[in-house]
Amino acid sequence: MKTLLTFILLVLLFVICWPLAILTLLLWPLFWLLSIPFRIVGTLMEAILATVKSILFLPARILGHK
Repeated sequence: MKTLLTFILLVLLFVICWPLAILTLLLWPLFWLLSIPFRIVGTLMEAILATVKSILFLPARILGHK
């Protein structure tokens, strides 16, 4: 569904302003490559916070609190 919406928006952009649509198609892989480090950092932060949460809630889980 997300891919279809992206395609429809790109076609609409192509109808409205075709040079901008072509520029978007050319620069999209560059933006994707630049976003990879941010995705990795986000995944690492999520894992670190899940670990801290599990350590903080460990005493309650040992005592049987639901």
